[in-house]
Amino acid sequence: MEKQLFTNEIILSWLQYFAENTPVDLEQIKMMDITKRNKNLIPTVESHKAVLAFMEAGDPEIFYHMWNAGLGDCEVWYNEGSQPVGEIKHDKVSDMINRGINESAGMLVVNPNARNTYKLGLDSLNFRQGSSRRLGSEIRSVILGKMHISHEDTICVINGESIAIEAAFMASEGTVIAVEYNQKERDAMEDNIGYFDLRNVTVVDHVDEEALKDMPVPSIAFLAASASMEQEIECLLKLNPLINIVVYTLDFVVAGNMRSLFERYGIKEAEVIQIAVSKLGPKNAFDLQPAPWIVSGKAETKNV
Repeated sequence: MEKQLFTNEIILSWLQYFAENTPVDLEQIKMMDITKRNKNLIPTVESHKAVLAFMEAGDPEIFYHMWNAGLGDCEVWYNEGSQPVGEIKHDKVSDMINRGINESAGMLVVNPNARNTYKLGLDSLNFRQGSSRRLGSEIRSVILGKMHISHEDTICVINGESIAIEAAFMASEGTVIAVEYNQKERDAMEDNIGYFDLRNVTVVDHVDEEALKDMPVPSIAFLAASASMEQEIECLLKLNPLINIVVYTLDFVVAGNMRSLFERYGIKEAEVIQIAVSKLGPKNAFDLQPAPWIVSGKAETKNV
């Protein structure tokens, strides 16, 4: 059994320490032990007024990542040791970007601009490189809405780099399995994972039972339509006969055939929609973007 760094007694002692030394209302606090599971601190801070995070020593860039995500105005309450005793300090994240976590300890992050929900549709320019920049934020918002992601879901994203990144933010205490067949796209994915400090994404290079055997079973899948799509759907249904599936395609023939393909595999009541986005350009002319089809459905019976 894995040793637990922060026991209930230690967590309570840190909670008592911050209760005595900060003006923060304890009712507002969200607690998360980042050492226990691969949890993402940034989206949790974005959506909560106060987060009591338990961190392990050896993270030199945590505050830089928070600042880079637009959380520079957040205030961090902390002390210099690994025990909840002694002088308490507090600084803005923007003043802490050159320091890391030197001791395993608790820290309280207060976000005055917290939102209750994650904001869908990151601007494509926020991504580092790769295919992430080719999918517009408006279309990505619709896709993520169709996926109905909860914070503890396990999601398999196949050839959808920007979808995997945003899904990891939304499933902040879950897992994202990002499948990228192309080495260049895998490198871009790893670059974005590091850039956004995502701790719940695993990148693999293909889809089969062997590649996914040691991972959590996906409850949601996103697929960019390809020649291997049917094999991918078969594999996912073997892992979870009741999986939710969302497919993206620019090919109207593929879109037209998706309902019959879904029915063949026990995926009922498939919804097929097309999304068209036009943006007004600098010369008052509308720039029409690619209009993909989005196909979504939930498997009801095992039929593979």
